[in-house]
Amino acid sequence: MQALSNKLGFFTDSVIRRMTRICLQYNSINLSQGFPDFPPPKPILDRLAQVAYEGPHQYAITWGAQNFREALAKYRSPHLGRTVDPNGEIVVTCGSTEAMMISVMTVTNPGDKVVIFSPFYENYGADTILSGAEPIYVPLIPPDFHFDYAQLEAAFKQHPKAMILCNPSNPCGKVFTKAELEYIAGLAEKYDVYVITDEVYEHIVYKPNVHTYFASLPGMFERTLTCSSLSKTYSMTGWRLGHIVAPARIIEGARKIHDFLTVGAASPLQEAATVGVLFPQQYYDDLLAVYTHKRDLMLQGLDRLGIAHTTPQGAYYVLLDISEYGYKDDLEFCEVLARDVGVGAVPGSAFFKEPINHLIRLHFAKSDETLNAALNRLEKMKTIIKKRS
Repeated sequence: MQALSNKLGFFTDSVIRRMTRICLQYNSINLSQGFPDFPPPKPILDRLAQVAYEGPHQYAITWGAQNFREALAKYRSPHLGRTVDPNGEIVVTCGSTEAMMISVMTVTNPGDKVVIFSPFYENYGADTILSGAEPIYVPLIPPDFHFDYAQLEAAFKQHPKAMILCNPSNPCGKVFTKAELEYIAGLAEKYDVYVITDEVYEHIVYKPNVHTYFASLPGMFERTLTCSSLSKTYSMTGWRLGHIVAPARIIEGARKIHDFLTVGAASPLQEAATVGVLFPQQYYDDLLAVYTHKRDLMLQGLDRLGIAHTTPQGAYYVLLDISEYGYKDDLEFCEVLARDVGVGAVPGSAFFKEPINHLIRLHFAKSDETLNAALNRLEKMKTIIKKRS
């Protein structure tokens, strides 16, 4: 038989999702895959209960139900500093995963180049490769994960078609400053590059850091595809509701790809989620307070245990330094951690283009009970996991 696609040789299955399967195998506390263990807000669930009997249960308009797009436009307009047209500038997707895939496919041709900061969410490399494009990786420099301006411009001098920008960043929790974003905007204008933003953690930004929407910067809306989802903001990762906001000429192309990629997002869930999209600002203030508490609980617990870690500026991930254990293979370390300690993590090598294998990622989007149980297990890590010379 003929060989399968050559593309399959350039990436593996999702290491994040693989670690969830390993957690299930060993009954570990899953701090690997970033989904909460608490439900969506009650008003959304109440509306979902009504929709279960009232409908809709058939296809919505391919690019999103009218009332859901109108709600998203009302929600997104203040962020971008302009009135977003629900009929021409939005496409609803099956989560931000599809939004990112569609965005890369919409703006690139086979052989084009795409700039990606490293570390990066693992889907970005696969999105680029599956689109026939070539990634150009630019390192973010720890511990604060800033970037070297000259290195970034050197990447732009290679004439990429697009850049993928995750802000706040998964996995490192970096929140890009307005000055950094303005520098990127200048390069995008100078070298005529599209910018695809992944802003799913937009409401989880810890003080004094401030989130700036890239498309809100002067002249950037016309070349930006703003991707986000409801998954993290409303604790509904399984609902798979995302969206892209961009100029009408871009959205017209994105809708074509979406139409044949997934047809459309689930209509009952769009109907129920519309309630949440229209929540007042107080909801987002309360959400930030909840995650600030969880971050503090997690980081203070790690400090108490003497485990070296990063301090995220946004999102809900923390990177742990496992250098002292001497493992050359961080995936092996994570498997041992899940099996013998009972806590699931993701090997840092899944996120870095550079040969990084001394970091692992945990998330803290869990109840206090779950986080405290995980910390109790991690307390035994230094005695259970033997160091290698």
